[in-house]
This record gives sequence, C-alpha cells and structure tokens, in this order.
Amino acid sequence: MGILDNLERGLERVVNGAFAKTFRSGLQPVEITAALRRELDTKAAVVSRDRVLVPNKFTVRLAPDDYERMVTMGATLTDELTRLVTKHAATQHYQFAGGIKISLRSDPTLAVGVVQVDSENVSGSVTWVAVLEIAGQRYPISKSRTVIGRGTEADITVDDSGISRKHVEVLWDGTRAQANDLGSTNGSKLNGQRLVSAALEADSVITIGQTSIVLRLLPQASASPSAPASAESVQTPRAAEPGGFWGPRE
Repeated sequence: MGILDNLERGLERVVNGAFAKTFRSGLQPVEITAALRRELDTKAAVVSRDRVLVPNKFTVRLAPDDYERMVTMGATLTDELTRLVTKHAATQHYQFAGGIKISLRSDPTLAVGVVQVDSENVSGSVTWVAVLEIAGQRYPISKSRTVIGRGTEADITVDDSGISRKHVEVLWDGTRAQANDLGSTNGSKLNGQRLVSAALEADSVITIGQTSIVLRLLPQASASPSAPASAESVQTPRAAEPGGFWGPRE
C-alpha cells in the first residue's frame, strides 16, 4: 500500500459527517495533501549525510470556489494536513528548520481543481499542544492532570452509561503523557489492551465504555506577528514519539 493510500485513509475521517456534502465533488483535501507531499519531495535538499532539509512554510493557492469550500473546515483541515505532512517527512527521514505553517490562499488566476504550493524554509521555536479528541470534538489539555468521566466533577464529562463518574485520567508534562484507569467499574483499554497505567504516544486510543479518546500531540511554532488571520496551521514535528513519565497514582 502506497503513501497516498495512507493519506487518503487519514483524511477520510476529516471529510465525513458535516463536511460530506461539501466535498462530494470537486477538489478533495487529499489532493492538497498530495501537492504538499510533492513539494516536500521536490524541494528536499541534502545538507549532510544525516540531514535532508525540506521547507516548513507552505502557501496553498486555490481557485476562489475551491478556497471557499476548504475554509469551511477551518483549523480541522489545516491541522490534519500538517499531521499528514509530518508523517510523510518522518517516513522519508526529512527534517524541518522550524515549525510547519500551512496557509490557504484564494488565487483568482487558478482554474477550479488546480492546486499550487509555494514553500520556503523558516526557522522558529517550538511548544507542545496536547489535545484529546472525543466524539469528533477536541479538548486541549491545559492542566497536568485531566480527569474524564460521566460525573460533573470530571474535567471532561462524557455522556456514556458504561463510564464511571471518574473513569480515567490523562497526565501531561508538556512533552510526555500517561493514562491511568481510576478504578473504574468496567475498566479501560489502550489500543485494544487492558489499561491500568501506561505511557501514551501520539494517536493512542483509550476506550472507556462505548467512547474512544484519541491523544493528538501538536507541536506548535510561534506565528509571525505580521501573519494575516486566515485558514492556516502553525506546527512542527517532534524528533521522536513522547513516552511516559509518571508512575501509577497512589
């Protein structure tokens, strides 16, 4: 199975639900991903034996009609494009000079269905943003300990009769994450295996009751103060997947 097959599967969930009608015909998000992938491969520069540098700032130019359809997805689309670009770079052993920034721009000179990508290398600093995806909604982790459960005392309340009032917790120190079951009645699973206490990697799936919780780690770079407010995502890939850091809670 080729890399484009993987990218298509990755984007499939993004265009489901509310966006299904929007992308029933015309330009598809996967075509933007393919254009970004080609831009990486074309602009890859061998700096040394162990370093292949690729651009990290991308301006995706679209026909006005395509642009209007794409921006209806807001940050959801640009976040997913950034995640898939990061995966492709990791597969090809590419490296970035700084945070990845993807911007969508309307270009009236382009015909519908045409994608043009401009890119450059820009240095930048990196911070980490952890997000929990639950039932299609994203919850940024703003504390070192986030409790998920059915009760109102949980930090994230989930309406699922198979979940305890305080079911599971996610610990986060800014670079690494861990999940602990809080003695729940029905137990928890991590990637299909029983969870008691375990380190979390990016895209790990915690299952409690009938609910799936996905950890997304989005390394984010500081945007330029002069950058226009438009459909864009500013992120950078990590060098390695985060591991665990805390032992089981007492």
